[in-house]
Amino acid sequence: MKQLQIKMSKIRNRFIGFTAIGFSVLLLFSVSCNNQKTAKTEDKQPNIVVIIADDLGWNDVGYHGSEIKTPTIDKLARSGIEFDRFYVCSVCSPTRASLLTGRYPSRYGILSPLGDEAGLPTGTVTIAGLLQQNGYDTGISGKWHLGTVPEGRPLNYGFNSSYGYLRGQIDPYTHLYKDGSKTWHRNDVLEDEEGHATDLITEEAIRFISKPREKSTPFFLYVAYSVPHYPLEEPKEWTDIYEQTISNESRRKNAASVTHMDNSIEQILQVLRKTGVEENTIVMFLSDNGGQKSWSSKTQYNGKFKPHDVLGDNRPLRDWKTSFYDGALRVPAVLIWPAKIKHMKIDESINVADIYPTLAFLAGAEIPDELNLEGFNFWPAVEGESLSKERIMFWRSNNASALKKGNWKLVHKGKNFEEGTVELYNLHSDPYETQDVSKENIEKVLELKKDLKRELELDSQGILIGAS
Repeated sequence: MKQLQIKMSKIRNRFIGFTAIGFSVLLLFSVSCNNQKTAKTEDKQPNIVVIIADDLGWNDVGYHGSEIKTPTIDKLARSGIEFDRFYVCSVCSPTRASLLTGRYPSRYGILSPLGDEAGLPTGTVTIAGLLQQNGYDTGISGKWHLGTVPEGRPLNYGFNSSYGYLRGQIDPYTHLYKDGSKTWHRNDVLEDEEGHATDLITEEAIRFISKPREKSTPFFLYVAYSVPHYPLEEPKEWTDIYEQTISNESRRKNAASVTHMDNSIEQILQVLRKTGVEENTIVMFLSDNGGQKSWSSKTQYNGKFKPHDVLGDNRPLRDWKTSFYDGALRVPAVLIWPAKIKHMKIDESINVADIYPTLAFLAGAEIPDELNLEGFNFWPAVEGESLSKERIMFWRSNNASALKKGNWKLVHKGKNFEEGTVELYNLHSDPYETQDVSKENIEKVLELKKDLKRELELDSQGILIGAS
């Protein structure tokens, strides 16, 4: 009890002067304590593979009824956990920052896709870094998008090895950024390499899994594919699959890129089987945000690519990537762990920030209090427990913000909190956000605006920013 009182005293001192957000502080303290509990470690620590697609829409996977063939992802959904309400951020860099840090990306000022600047503070303990401290071999293959300057590259954030590209989008074959600059690298050093990005990212993932290491050494691998983000160019073997079924050329390339990725994921699963580690390997797949509607440019990539007039499909969810409607925020997500879990569908709302504390728990890694994670360990939901029905999720961009609390979502459009417009949706009765009910629910709007203001104050004060 005395230790608990000391901890509470330290927290009060740290946040003195911010009484308006006292409730959030207590909540964060509670979450931090819960996150410190770890899984039983009598068994060998599990290997972990997190695979993330780029701009994959809700209706771009077979198990959601898409015309796109994704047999491997469908198999993962049938054999493991299918998350029905998995929430990410509306664009790529924020989602990746949240996944790696277990916090809302706006705490770091990451509100949109990043350029050259380092996105995370020096010394940030990512999930890779925490697992590294707990005996894991850690690697990334694919898209980084959290900084291209030397100090902002993956090896500075807990990865033993890094490979792929640093920027947000690339030509699939030349691997050049849209302005023609180089971004492909190995171990944070730029290099040139031939091949399709999907294949190269997969080959590196296979190399990482297969490399010699002590049997007692578990691994954490982060595989970040470049597809189906534009610009798209796919080998004929993949586009031929859709020649008779998808008439639109750009949608056909989009579908081909997803099936190509799906086949690549199968190759990763095969090497897990061949190396004898499949049973005790957690594999999680998700998208970084919803699908994009279209894209065209006469100047990017020197005008090489024709307009992509049809890309993703988020139906029946509303809107596209970059918005704060569920078409941008709610994505396909699945998880398998053959030795531990069987098929189940989880209807609880889960956030990308929850990946960090959950994986730490399963790896038996304690999370230091000073990391101030905002994600929740979602494993109790896997074991049949209910998560908080009033849980808050928060999003912010340069021109808007949004907050989800239980079944309610408030969308605020405007740069300043005191200006702009608000919309309110009941996601239980109106999951596709067709009816703004703000005028009929003034009290709920006021309640959620108060919650939203508290989150924005946390951003402005930088309270949760800091690294050990």
